[in-house]
Amino acid sequence: MDANKIFSSDVAFTPAVKAVQTQKGSRHAYARMEQSGSWETTITAEAKKFIETQTSVFLATASADGQPYIQHRGGPAGFLHVLDEQTIGFIDFTGNRQFISSGNLAENSKSQLFLIDYAQRRRIKIWGEASIVEASAERLAQMMPAAYTAQAEQVILFKVSAWDANCPKHIPQRFEAADVGLALAERDQRIKQLEAEIKLLRSSV
Repeated sequence: MDANKIFSSDVAFTPAVKAVQTQKGSRHAYARMEQSGSWETTITAEAKKFIETQTSVFLATASADGQPYIQHRGGPAGFLHVLDEQTIGFIDFTGNRQFISSGNLAENSKSQLFLIDYAQRRRIKIWGEASIVEASAERLAQMMPAAYTAQAEQVILFKVSAWDANCPKHIPQRFEAADVGLALAERDQRIKQLEAEIKLLRSSV
């Protein structure tokens, strides 16, 4: 085995991380993973579907001196766009205007996207580099969710280096309020139909 060979997972598995894996007994398993292909470096069709149906994403950045920051961004399903097999784009809607992520990206483009779907108990971690571009009319026409009234501040483009999908262990299962509301409305409608049928049957006896 070539100890100097570079794997896509090295974006996270630094020498220090590998040393801890060795100490804790998991390095052998991850070494096998590396040899069998390591992490994906392009967005597959399945990953694209997952990404573009999410309503929430966490963007991790760090300043030049390594101070970390995590920012949540959300929107209607479809606000995340897979522009090509290595690029994800989304509109950065106007928020509290602290611009911490923007400042971090101005001096350190390395970043990560973290997506978690509680209903499906799935999560994807995506490493890469992010950049901020102008929210031009052309980009807004391409990326603005239909009928969404939020104000666009700018656009973030994320170039994928590697990504990994975790197992569902320890992810609590939760559901979107809108989905729960729809299911309850359908249940209530069905109950009304059954009650009407029972009433009709009783009246005919």
